[in-house]
Amino acid sequence: MAACGGPRSDGGDWTSYGRSADESRFSPGNQITSDNVDRLGLSWAFTLDEPGGLEATPLAIDGILYFTAANGTVYAADVLSRKILWKYDPQSWKVSPRMIRGFEPVNRGLAYWQGKLFLGAFDGRLIAIDARNGREIWQTSTLDGDGPHSRKTITGAPRAFNGKVVIGQGGADWGTRGYLTAYDANSGKKLWRFFTVPGRPGSDENDPAMKMAAKSWSGEWWRWGGGGTPWNAITYDPELNRLYIGTGNASVYDPRLRSPAGGDNLFLASIVAVDVDTGRYIWHYQVNPREAWDYKATTDMTLAEAEIGGKRRKILMQAPTNGFFYVLDRETGRVISAEKLGKVTWADKIDLKTGRPVERPGIRYESGPVTIWPGTIGAHNWQAMAYSPQTKLVYIPYMQLPTTFTSTPEDAQALADLTLDKTKMRFGIGATFRSAVIDKEDGKGALLAWDPIGQKAAWRVPRKYLWNGGILTTGGNLVFQGTADGNFEAFSADQGKLLWSFKAGNGIIAPPISFAARGKQYIAVLAGYGGASAAGSKLFDTGWRYGIHPSRLLVFSLDGKEKLPQTQPPSVAVTIADDPKIVIDQAAAKRGAKIYSQTCRICHGAGAAATGPTAPDLRASGATLDYAVFRDVLNGALVERQMPRFDDLSDDEMRSIFMYIRSEARHPGSTGEVKQSNGS
Repeated sequence: MAACGGPRSDGGDWTSYGRSADESRFSPGNQITSDNVDRLGLSWAFTLDEPGGLEATPLAIDGILYFTAANGTVYAADVLSRKILWKYDPQSWKVSPRMIRGFEPVNRGLAYWQGKLFLGAFDGRLIAIDARNGREIWQTSTLDGDGPHSRKTITGAPRAFNGKVVIGQGGADWGTRGYLTAYDANSGKKLWRFFTVPGRPGSDENDPAMKMAAKSWSGEWWRWGGGGTPWNAITYDPELNRLYIGTGNASVYDPRLRSPAGGDNLFLASIVAVDVDTGRYIWHYQVNPREAWDYKATTDMTLAEAEIGGKRRKILMQAPTNGFFYVLDRETGRVISAEKLGKVTWADKIDLKTGRPVERPGIRYESGPVTIWPGTIGAHNWQAMAYSPQTKLVYIPYMQLPTTFTSTPEDAQALADLTLDKTKMRFGIGATFRSAVIDKEDGKGALLAWDPIGQKAAWRVPRKYLWNGGILTTGGNLVFQGTADGNFEAFSADQGKLLWSFKAGNGIIAPPISFAARGKQYIAVLAGYGGASAAGSKLFDTGWRYGIHPSRLLVFSLDGKEKLPQTQPPSVAVTIADDPKIVIDQAAAKRGAKIYSQTCRICHGAGAAATGPTAPDLRASGATLDYAVFRDVLNGALVERQMPRFDDLSDDEMRSIFMYIRSEARHPGSTGEVKQSNGS
């Protein structure tokens, strides 16, 4: 590993998710600057042979890039020789062929410690890999004995430090209880575990933090897991020997159903500080007490020091999904300031005396449907922000889209009747919600430069689409970001002036990195649209398509001369496949609409119309023209290609889905709308 020391002009290695422990995503590299970035060119492009959206932050160590594909496959790539050195496939499809149905499989990257890489596999395993040759060193399940039918998944990057590796998990929208676990980096032995919500009464008698948290809950919340999963944000503070954990939304959205007697429901949508060595609770700050809107504090957290009120303070900065930008004192957990990043209607402000939001009346949909900004997708989501110690600005991939919430007696009854089935990935969240464009700026995004101390925007670059990439900032006065419509761009960090752009041939949602190889600075990013784009909303559809637009690793340097192969331009046009001999059973198709929404929509889109390149449009697929072929696919024929196994469905259920797809292909919408009932 390259030697550590003062800032280097080439920027040095990128050895952890946010480059350094502060997770600032700032590289001191300044060979590439705002004055010469117009000379930046493609140095190497590697095309992946597997589908899926790319969300990962590559690691760069001594000129070798280590990165993950959507399914968790790990690649080691030599930048100078432009060769793939090795590839490791965790084979989640084989370990848990049903689990991969819960969400579109994605992976946000690796951790590195003393020659080992650490991968969180989608199926819940934590795996240590030899960085030299890609050989597995050890693996352990993080799923607490749930086995292959667990509702928990891992999509986030682990963090490794001081001989430990830590990882959380996701799955709140499927009915799980959140926790984060620390393991010995050399052996894989579990060291400690911190639960983020309490379990069944009596199960946490020896856990003071959970005994405290349980006092903020009522009813039988544990029946549905509770939620609060720490699926992304984990920040290590070496100065204070603490770990900050960002927790997610509730498993049941309507708090009247999950905790009817009230309470804040700790530690949902919270930042929790724990001791690195023991996992002991130190403090928490809850951004949304009694969370009700799929809001979460799982966005990245950045550490810094700043002069505030004439005093030097250690701070933590976060822009969670609820639309406020928070600055906390990381020694005490007290909020220093919090202001709106953009359009926010669920609360008027954050009361700095109490730290609590001042919510608007009726905003919890107690009396009927309520529309709020931001919606479930958030004003900022997992796409990484960056902080420059030079400009003192935070750069945020901002979004605007509202959601309308309601909770009906039917939602309550469905939840009351629910039993968590080990073989069927079905769940009821106790609410119904829908996102749609209302305001003229809805469905759009922005690259937002934010002054965290002054709590105001410094500059803003509007984006045509909502779902754009994470951010990198460098010592060359540059900010890099990729976009949903396939542009990779560089801006001046101080003024936000567009200086350079490259057409990537696919949408970019991953964050770029800067690194060095033999004293030369490079920029790298993964191009491959996905994530929420697969969930079925046309608001995310930028025309990238499965099987047409490949995912790639892109590496850039000054005076790079490589060219990308030509691919088709993005298009939302679809050639529908149909066979007039197929007679559609409309009653079966109507039954199939509900089953499809519960099993297929998360990847293949509403109305069987895919909205991204991560899965095929089923209306255009030949596999949906022959029921025997379709049944074989559901039974696992393509599981190695990340198509989940649905062999728990009956033949009648499979045939009903088949009829629904054929009906949508021939007469879109003829079976009626199925409302969204599953978390984002």
